[in-house]
Parts: sequence; structure tokens; C-alpha cells
Amino acid sequence: MSSYVVHGAGAVGGGIGARLHLAGHDVTLVARGEHLARIREDGLVLDTADGRHTVRVAATDSAAGVEWRDDTVVVLAVKSHQTEAALADLARHAPEDVPVVCAQNGVSNEPATLRRFARTYAITAMLPAQHLEPGLVVQECHPVPGILDIGRYPSGTDEVAERISADLRTAGFESVPRPDIMAWKHRKLVTNAVGDVRTVLPEEGDRLKPLVRAEAEAVLAAAGIPVVSHEDDQERRGDLLQARPGIDGPNSLGQSLARGLDTEVDFRAGEIVLLGRLHGVPTPANERVQRAARRK
Repeated sequence: MSSYVVHGAGAVGGGIGARLHLAGHDVTLVARGEHLARIREDGLVLDTADGRHTVRVAATDSAAGVEWRDDTVVVLAVKSHQTEAALADLARHAPEDVPVVCAQNGVSNEPATLRRFARTYAITAMLPAQHLEPGLVVQECHPVPGILDIGRYPSGTDEVAERISADLRTAGFESVPRPDIMAWKHRKLVTNAVGDVRTVLPEEGDRLKPLVRAEAEAVLAAAGIPVVSHEDDQERRGDLLQARPGIDGPNSLGQSLARGLDTEVDFRAGEIVLLGRLHGVPTPANERVQRAARRK
């Protein structure tokens, strides 16, 4: 079985780490604060449609506390605005040839990781989950908890991507290797920006959502960035992600706001704003979403 270090044990990282551990893989979670204390004391609780699973897993507050192996893979699952600190921690303590997989929203994490780690991979994380209290992750979908397609950054696949994808499937996720993974992550970028309208400006949703989407499509086209179509994305999702009855929480940005934390909006709508400014495409709707999230 493979060895995994999940740096960031929130909704996505905690869910991935817990399910990999339950499937028999060696897992270490890197967490912080009260969340880390609860995991160390009582285990990480994974709430699923099948019941609550208490996962007794190794946990640390830094990569310095990891027992590194030759087959260790890092899953980077912190919020995008926390990536630099996480990468600095990994650069100090992880083997320089360790594969690092960015299982995060946004598209800025992969180039930041590649500056430090040659073996950089990307996951398009379609994994609805909640992390609103220490020590607990709630899986929102059943029976498939999420879709975690993977590829090498900037493009291609290899035996490592194949192995990670296979391990994710043993943990119950849907996963395939994709050589064009960043085209899928750019589609997820658009999806996140549109979804954030409901979180920060719900009363303007009907008006703003199509504007946010149109701006995103325009800036990606102007920048010449490959992106899969909305139709291809919907076909990939299909009916795999079945919502659990009675589980309808905020999206990941909304969860950060609910917990009084900084958000990664600058790497969601803000990424579209950046691309618009770089390529001369106005993005007033995305700027409005970005400002509204900052003021929450």
C-alpha cells in the first residue's frame, strides 16, 4: 500500500485522507489548531451516509513530523491562499523528489508547486464535503464521495498518476488519469466563480451568474487557455455525485466565511479578474464577487 501525506485536513483533504486510510493506505495528516488536537485525541470523524467512521490516523502540524518513505506522495489540500506557507514547510522537510499533488481549487497552486518540486500533479476535485467543526468532516455525496481525476502538471500522465488514481479508486472515489488535467481545472475555476455568487450575493444570483460565466469564458479565450466545455464537464459528473438527503451546507468559500476565516476568493473570481486585466477583458461581475467576499 502507498504512503500519503495530506497537507491540509479540511473538507477535501480530510475526506481524501480518511478514505485512503480506511482503504488500508498509510496516511499522515498535516493539520493545525483545535482540529489537529481533536484528531490526535479522538481521531478524525468522517460522517457518511453509512454512518460515522472514527479514523485513527497519524497527525502533525508540520512536514517535519512526517516519517517519509520512498513511495510517499503529498496531497496538497490547503486553501490556495495558504499554499505558499505549506510549500515552504514541505521544501524544508520533504524529499526533493517527492510527488506533490494539488487537490485544490484554482489554477495557481500547480505553478507555485512546480517552482519547488519537479514532480507536480493536479487533481480536479469534485468532492462536496463540509468541515465546520474541529475533528469532523461530513461527506455530502453517496455512494461515490467524489470525482478526483489526476494528471501531471503542466500536462501528461505517468505511472505515478496511474498509481495515485488507482489508490483513489480503492478508497471509493471515481478517478481517471487525464493528460489535459489543467483544461479540466480551468472549467472547475469557472464553476467555482459562478457558485460563489450564491454564497456572497444571493439576492443578485439570477443577474450575476450568467455575467460571471460569460466573463470567465471570454478571458480564457483571450488568454488562449485550453478549457473543457461545460457540456463535457457535466457529462463527466453525470449522476455520480448523489447528494445525501438533509445535507445541504455552504460551498467551500461559504464554509470559510462561516468559520470566520480568510477565503480563497482571490484565486477563484480573482483569478478571472487577473486574467481579464492581463488580456484587456473587462470583468466587472467577477470583481463584484471578489469585493463582496472580502467584505463578508
